[in-house]
Amino acid sequence: MLEKLTPQPPDKIIELIGMYRADPRTEKVDLGVGVYKDEKGATPVMRAVKAAEKRLLESQTSKSYVGLLGDLDFNAAMRGLVLGDAVPAGRVAAAQAPGGTGAIRQLLELVKLANPGAKVWYSDPTWPNHPAMVRHVGLASATYRYFDSATCTVDFAAMMADLDGLSAGDVVILHGCCHNPTGANLDAAQWDQVTDLLNAKGAIPFIDFAYQGFGDGLDADAAAVRRMVTRVPQMLIAASCSKNFGLYRDRVGIAMAVAQDAATADLAKGALSSLNRLNFSFPPDHGAKVVEIILNDPELRADWQAELEEMRTRMLELRAGLAEALRRETNSDSFDFVAHHRGMFSRLGLSQEQVMKLREESGIYMVGDSRVNIAGLPADKLDALAKAIVRVAG
Repeated sequence: MLEKLTPQPPDKIIELIGMYRADPRTEKVDLGVGVYKDEKGATPVMRAVKAAEKRLLESQTSKSYVGLLGDLDFNAAMRGLVLGDAVPAGRVAAAQAPGGTGAIRQLLELVKLANPGAKVWYSDPTWPNHPAMVRHVGLASATYRYFDSATCTVDFAAMMADLDGLSAGDVVILHGCCHNPTGANLDAAQWDQVTDLLNAKGAIPFIDFAYQGFGDGLDADAAAVRRMVTRVPQMLIAASCSKNFGLYRDRVGIAMAVAQDAATADLAKGALSSLNRLNFSFPPDHGAKVVEIILNDPELRADWQAELEEMRTRMLELRAGLAEALRRETNSDSFDFVAHHRGMFSRLGLSQEQVMKLREESGIYMVGDSRVNIAGLPADKLDALAKAIVRVAG
């Protein structure tokens, strides 16, 4: 049987990590892998996480199963963090999942269970796992244009023109904030227009919300999602605690299905319970309990928010610093978009050949589409980085 397997294409980011590690140059720069890094290049454990883990270690008396939907207190706390009081709790079916990726996968399974003929739309470009998971689950797919490579801004006219082809029951994946890989986001008026179009077409928004708190702040990043949820009958949301709590390896996420009424939400809750049982039975508890402790303890929550704000501000400063360095080097505003983008990533508009040249000549590693991890920028070497970028850009 196993001999019938075919080789799988390597994950480009994982492949890039291996290439970086094998590079013996001491001045190499890793702008590829999507994890937050502090000024020392480390991915820290947040203060509140350490304190919550200590409390959990001292108080937890059992490692028995929690439940198919996970920690219900965690689910409630995350619903509040993402949606605030924008929608009644009874309309929301929530299930803990192994990371944001696991949440997306479970919601795609839910779509297939509810409407196997649905078409799932995602932006071009988008996070590579979106199309990969849609294909693997066996749902039909389509793309909508999103990014103007010439201006490095949202091509909203093209996006709306493509979404005009939606059919009733189709599902549209939208990045709640901090678009990955481009860093270019919709503004409030554009979110409203997308909402109007989806309602007119009878399509369902699916929000990938992996970076809340990394853009303009926790509530500002959630504002568009909260406004949309008040205006649509149904919505799917996959939220992650990997970035804003730094719980990458602990795999903490939540899948939420917002229904038009409490009775339908109960149906969705039952379906999510069944899907969890089929895929992994019970989601991992440790990281979720840590998040629940933090969100429900005023002191820990305040410290977590303060440290998250420090991380967000640092990324904004790095954005401004790189944009300024590139402006000096080019004597133009052609890279000012870097300062206007939000979140962990920006796409610089370089070709694959130019990206490869940067890697070979300067030891600067980024994904082939020129997506850079802003948190990986070396604050003391932005001028040298700008020189190398401009040199290959010609």
